[in-house]
Amino acid sequence: MKNLQSIKILHNGVEMPLLGLGVFRVEDGQELIDTVKIAIKNGYRSIDTAAIYGNEVGVGKGIRKGIEDGNIAREDLFITSKVWNSELGYEETIAAYEESLTKLGLEYLDLYLIHWPVEGKYKAAWKALETLYKEGRVKAIGVSNFQIHHLEELMKDAEINPMINQVEYHPRLTQKELHNFCREHQIQLEAWSPLMAGQLLDNEELQEIASKYGKSVAQIIVRWDLQNNVITIPKSTKEQRIIENANVFDFKLTKEDMKQIDLLNKNHRVGPDPDNFDF
Repeated sequence: MKNLQSIKILHNGVEMPLLGLGVFRVEDGQELIDTVKIAIKNGYRSIDTAAIYGNEVGVGKGIRKGIEDGNIAREDLFITSKVWNSELGYEETIAAYEESLTKLGLEYLDLYLIHWPVEGKYKAAWKALETLYKEGRVKAIGVSNFQIHHLEELMKDAEINPMINQVEYHPRLTQKELHNFCREHQIQLEAWSPLMAGQLLDNEELQEIASKYGKSVAQIIVRWDLQNNVITIPKSTKEQRIIENANVFDFKLTKEDMKQIDLLNKNHRVGPDPDNFDF
C-alpha cells in the first residue's frame, strides 16, 4: 500500500516523493516556518519553493525545525527550488543557485528547475543546470511551465534531458498531449496548483464523486493526480488541511470516475500562459 513516503523514480534513478507541499504565495515569516514544520511532522518529505516566492529563508527555517522535531535527516527530505526569469544566463543561473542555497541554509537541492521558458534565455540556463548536476551539487534538474515545443527546442542541444516538468495541472487543464510527450521522453510530470487555487472545491461533479468515497474534493483531485502518474504539491497552511490533502492512500478511484474527472477539462488556466507571458 502506498503512503506519504511513496516515491517515483526519476529517469536518473533519483527517488522523488509522489506528494509534497507547495508554498507559493505563503509569505516569509512564522506562519510559513510552522507550515513547513507541521508538514514534515505529519509525514511530508517533499517541499517545493522558488526564488521568486521570496520565502526561501522561512522554508529553510521550517526545514531545520522539522528535521529537529521529527528526528529525521536532511537526506530524508526532497527540496525543490527554481531559478527566476531575470537570472536565466549561464553565470547568473549558477549564482542564483548559490543564493537559493544560502537563503535555505542547505548544502544542496534535490531538484532545481527553470521556472519559465523565457525565449532565447532558457538554453544557457539549462547548461548551468547541467553543470550543477554533473558536479553533483544538485540531485536532479528540470523545468517548469514548458510546453512541447519548448521541450523539443531544449532537448536539441541538451546533454541531459529534464527529469521533471512542473506545470499547471488540474481537472480543468489536463494537458494530455504534453503529458504523453513527457511520458515518451521519460520526463516526469508534476502538478502545480492541483486544486486550481481552490476554484474546483465547490464543483458539483467532483462533490458527487467525493461523497461516494467519503472523501473531500481536494482528496479526490490529489488521488486523480497520483493515479494519472503525476507528482503533486497541493498548498495549504492549515494543519488539518495539510493532513487531509495527504490522506489519499486508502482508496482508489474507479476507471469510470477517472474518466469523468478527465472530462471536466476545458483547457482553462488560472496561471499565465507559457506561450504568452511578459515577466
